[in-house]
Amino acid sequence: MAVSKSLEELCEIAIRLGAAEAKVIKAGDVVVRDWVRLKCQYGCDGYGKRLTCPPYSPTPEQMRRVLSGYNSAILLRFEPGWEKVHRVVASLEREAFLSGYYSAFGLTSGPCPLCKECNLKNCVHPELARPSMEACGIDVYATARGAGFKIDVVKTRREKPRYFGLLLVT
Repeated sequence: MAVSKSLEELCEIAIRLGAAEAKVIKAGDVVVRDWVRLKCQYGCDGYGKRLTCPPYSPTPEQMRRVLSGYNSAILLRFEPGWEKVHRVVASLEREAFLSGYYSAFGLTSGPCPLCKECNLKNCVHPELARPSMEACGIDVYATARGAGFKIDVVKTRREKPRYFGLLLVT
């Protein structure tokens, strides 16, 4: 089946769905580093509490293998409010799949917000829940900066962080 939408059209759809910005990048420009997952394990109080986070998510080594099977990706930037990232990424993944990108797979940022408490035996929202980029070892700062996005470390609770999602498409 031929694809019915270009990657640029999928970027436009991402913005209509709620992303602030979307850019096509090379899958090889997604930076994976082993230390990123350690930040989840030794810095996040959600470690081990969601199926989208370590130790349940793909490891950095697995993510490197997954990325090697893709040529392109779409990097999505969101305004503050990370709760919508999962829904937008899942919707865009479905749109890409139905458009002929049958290997489309989305990744989000931060812990999954879909359930108050995750059912660690069986996800109750498999159509929406996706692993976070950080959980898989993706260095979001390096990847976003490499794509030309501005992203800085948030130093106070008053500052608004930037959130990102990623759709692997080809």
